[in-house]
Parts: sequence; C-alpha cells; structure tokens
Amino acid sequence: MRPGPRNLITDVEGLHVGHAEDAGLKSGVSVVTAEAPFVASVAVMGGAPGTRETDLLAPDKSAPGVDALVLSGGSAFGLAAAQGVMDALHEAGRGFEVLSVRVPLVPAAILFDLLNGGDKAWAENPYPWLGRKALAAAGANFGLGSVGAGCGAQTAMHKGGLGSASLVLEDGITVGALVAVNPLGSVTTPSGRHFWAAPHEMGGEFGALGVDPASGVALPQSRKSAAMAAQGNTTIAVVATDAALDKAQCHRVAVAAHDGIARAIVPAHTPMDGDLVFSAATARRALEAPALQLAQIGHAASICLARAIARAVWEATPAPGDTLPTLRAELRL
Repeated sequence: MRPGPRNLITDVEGLHVGHAEDAGLKSGVSVVTAEAPFVASVAVMGGAPGTRETDLLAPDKSAPGVDALVLSGGSAFGLAAAQGVMDALHEAGRGFEVLSVRVPLVPAAILFDLLNGGDKAWAENPYPWLGRKALAAAGANFGLGSVGAGCGAQTAMHKGGLGSASLVLEDGITVGALVAVNPLGSVTTPSGRHFWAAPHEMGGEFGALGVDPASGVALPQSRKSAAMAAQGNTTIAVVATDAALDKAQCHRVAVAAHDGIARAIVPAHTPMDGDLVFSAATARRALEAPALQLAQIGHAASICLARAIARAVWEATPAPGDTLPTLRAELRL
C-alpha cells in the first residue's frame, strides 16, 4: 500500500471536500460531497454523540445514497450547518427525488468546541452560513490543521485539528480518511513528543518523530479544563473508498475504521466522547473477491484514520486566545 497522489481523502475519485471557519468563533465546518449521490453508512462508538439524519444510513433503511456529509464544531448548534448545506444543494437542484420534489440528504456529526476561548456570543447561529460556505469551497485540494471542523479542536494536551490521509491498495482500490480531532484523550504518548500513530506514519507526514522509546501503560495527562474534560470532546471522521460497496458493507468499513481512532488516541471511545465514523463509497471499482477485499478496505481505512488523526495535530497552527499550545510550538519546530 502507498499513499495516493494528494494523500487526502479526495484521492478517492469523485469526492470533494470544503472547509469554512471563523477565527473569532474558533470553530468551523467541513463538508464531503460529490457530483452525484453516494452510498454511506455510519458507526458510533463514543458515549456522547451529536448527529443529524444518521438513522437513514442503517443498512435496512431505504435511502439509496446521500448528497453530502457534514462535520462541524459548535456542539448541538453545529448541527444547523447541515441545514445550510441542504438549502444550497436544493437551490442547485440536488436531492433524493420524491415525485415532483427533490430532498437533499445531508447527515451530520458535531464536536464540542464551545469552551476553547472563541467568541460564542452570537446573535444568530453562524453554522448554517458556515455550512453553505464550506460546500461552496468544496474541491479536490483542501487544507489541514486549524481549518474547517478542526478550527477550534483540542486534544488532552495540544490543539487538535483537521486531518486527512489516503492509501492505494495492491488491487488499485483507493481508501481515504478525513477527521476532526477533538478527543478527551491524547494523540501523543505520555512524553508529549511522539504520536501513538507513529508505527503507521508514511513519508514523514506528521514530523517523523518516531516511536516513543519508553514503554508502559500509563495514561497521558490532560491539560483540558475540568469542564472540557467532562463534556468537551469527540473525534468525528469520514472514511471513503472508490470501491462499489452497499450500505451494509459501508457499515462494516466504518466499524473497522474505528480501530484507527484507538490506534491514534488514548483513551478512545470514552463515555464523554461522541466518536463517530461515516463511511462512503463512490462505486468506481467493482469488487472481484468481496469478502477479502472488504477486509482489506476496512483495515486500510483504519490505518488512514490513524494517520489522519496525527496529521491533524501536526498541522495545527497557533491563534490568538488559544487555551492549549500546538505540538510544534511545544517542540519548538
């Protein structure tokens, strides 16, 4: 396996990603979309999720595909970002056809970033506008770090962020991940100088800091405030492939991809995290050996997600009013 040409989720043919953020708000939105509806499912393993329209992604539900997936900051306020995306898609004539009308299907997930030092005293919910802006910016190339849904994200010890990574399998199938990293746990080992995801790094994509030479099972410390540690968390992600998967197969990939969260964040899937992974398939490549290839896609999705989590923290940048340092600033890199 090797990274795709961009090392982004948009190496999956047909997908586009757009971000929008507000520096004063210290929050933002990321949107994954495509030229046509795509198959999607979801797996939730955190204890405190915030979602919109995820029920329709279950394999037994009738919706054949979705028009976009939304990752947003803002806690429950951020779910309104999906409405902005839905309205813009409707204006463009997109959506699930029901007789004479079209209804865009836009599942969403949110993370809690309300206590990160940003100005949250808005008079009108800003997230519908941010959703529209993110959709309008969607394309093959996009930024990482303190952008989009990762703009105000935090980990236990450092600023979080928005990350992405990809892999091309031996059979030519492409897999990618996009993630907003805001966990209760730490992305770095107790020393604070190495990533848990280090064994999976490719080409120095998150600093080539190497594997922590120290051994042990002690949990990392946390710099998050008591309020943030109690409720201000969640890692939300999209994994995608150009393979032709149905909703049940997409669900299995989403489940497998959660291993990437566990590889990259300690602890993961806590009662205070809303850890969630969407899985998407653009159906550009047929499966010749479905059982074997599905297992390989799920494994690749987990590796991409672990790498994307580390990239999110590595690419984070400092901003006025931050309550946590970036990893690079602390390492003086």
